Amino acid sequence: MTLLYQALYPAHIAELQQRVQQLLAREGLDALVIHSGQTKRRFLDDMDYPFHVNPQFKAWLPVIDNPHCWLIVDGVNKPKLIFYRPKDFWHKVPDEPHDYWAEQFDIQLLEKAESVETFLPYDKANLAYIGEYIEVAQALGFTEINPEPVLNYLHFHRVYKTPYELACLRIANKIAVDGHQAAKSAFFAGGSEFDIQQAYLTSVEQTENEVPYGNIVALNRNAAILHYTGLERRTPIQRHSFLIDAGASFNGYAADITRTYSAERNNEFDELISAVNQAQLALIDQLKPGAKYGDLHVNCHQHIATILHQFDFVKLAPDAMLEQQITRSFFPHGLGHHLGLQVHDVGGFMADERGTSVAAPEGHPYLRCTRAIEANMVFTIEPGLYFIDSLLADLAETEFTQYINWQKIDRFRQYGGIRIEDNIIVHRERNENMTRELKLD
Repeated sequence: MTLLYQALYPAHIAELQQRVQQLLAREGLDALVIHSGQTKRRFLDDMDYPFHVNPQFKAWLPVIDNPHCWLIVDGVNKPKLIFYRPKDFWHKVPDEPHDYWAEQFDIQLLEKAESVETFLPYDKANLAYIGEYIEVAQALGFTEINPEPVLNYLHFHRVYKTPYELACLRIANKIAVDGHQAAKSAFFAGGSEFDIQQAYLTSVEQTENEVPYGNIVALNRNAAILHYTGLERRTPIQRHSFLIDAGASFNGYAADITRTYSAERNNEFDELISAVNQAQLALIDQLKPGAKYGDLHVNCHQHIATILHQFDFVKLAPDAMLEQQITRSFFPHGLGHHLGLQVHDVGGFMADERGTSVAAPEGHPYLRCTRAIEANMVFTIEPGLYFIDSLLADLAETEFTQYINWQKIDRFRQYGGIRIEDNIIVHRERNENMTRELKLD
């Protein structure tokens, strides 16, 4: 698996070239000039924030840690890479490119970032700048800066992953699964949130700035905070639950995996985790070409309603819960999203390459994907069931409070909540669950 992505890389570049050629012909442009980005100085300081590369840049090559690089692509000629390699004794200077990807580019070395204009075409009238630094683009003479039709086209097609990209995503999942196993062991060994985070990072051999997002490592009630990143240093006196939402990166591609564990095995919370797990697997089975992701999200609420009824949290039939929108108090986020160069990858709301938007199902505003499902797309599926104080307080103020088993819910607040998340490649004839195939429980 490790070397396969290298063999697949030339075909990946050929596919990107073909897309660019079609795009430029449609928009009457000569080339795209893609900027890797720049470092950002902290306010009133002499140090920079961690650098994060432009996703449109790393779509072409796995250079994710070098600012001030530029790509010039026209879909026909060999792409030109202006590679930043300064003289610097304060910081590590990147090696001159000789890796497997380098032969796909005409590489020119840039010693001073401010000298890039001498490497760029003089006439920029029909060149489109793609990047974050608008002032830089204007100063260099670009007039076409992030044109919306260009971005729409690139975003629409980026959801169709090439074999090279799928190979990178599989490796990212392998790294992340190893990290999850280490984190699980650290939890059952009695570690604090901070201890568990360190065990995870040590296993994946990535720093907090290298993993694709801030890991969620939550014990007990902290699992009810959807984007919790507090990392308490002390182990709680009583340990009830553990939720970890953590990923890993490979060549700029992300894994995004979540698991929930009960500190006490074979109790009712452990049974609740199993119920959510079974619902997640059933939803994955529905992830197939021709289906709409928004419909899967609606169906997820049906599963959550069934679980709430089964475990006697809500004394209403599932259909009645859905009609009254009670499940939203327990499952307030979307079912999942596209995955790739970004954790929440682009193109999830697009009906076509012109950017026509696909509306979310009525009453479900937090979806990150409404697009029709097709082969070679990659998704997360991540149902959840939570006991969130603020949402439950709002529910208690409604006429439906009489149907809520508040006594039981109060007992379950100590667990925070449950989320189970896998990373799925949709093929024409089957789904490939990258996460489960790596034996993560």
